[in-house]
Amino acid sequence: MKANVGSADRALRIIVGIILILLAATEVVGPWGWIGIVPVLTGVFRFCPAYSLLGIRTCKLDSTQPGSQ
Repeated sequence: MKANVGSADRALRIIVGIILILLAATEVVGPWGWIGIVPVLTGVFRFCPAYSLLGIRTCKLDSTQPGSQ
C-alpha cells in the first residue's frame, strides 16, 4: 500500500471522522455517524482505497519510497 493521502487531506479526514464518531456516541446523529471510523482509518494509514481505484493522489511523491520515480 503506497500512501496516497496528503497532509491536508489527512488532517481533514481525521478531524471530520472524530467529529462524526463523537456525534454518534452522544446520539446527536443516528448510527450512520459511526461511518466516521472510515475517514479516521484512511487518515491514520494515509491510504484510501477509493483514491487508488480512481488514480488520485493528494500527497507528494517521495523519492525515498521504494518504487517512486
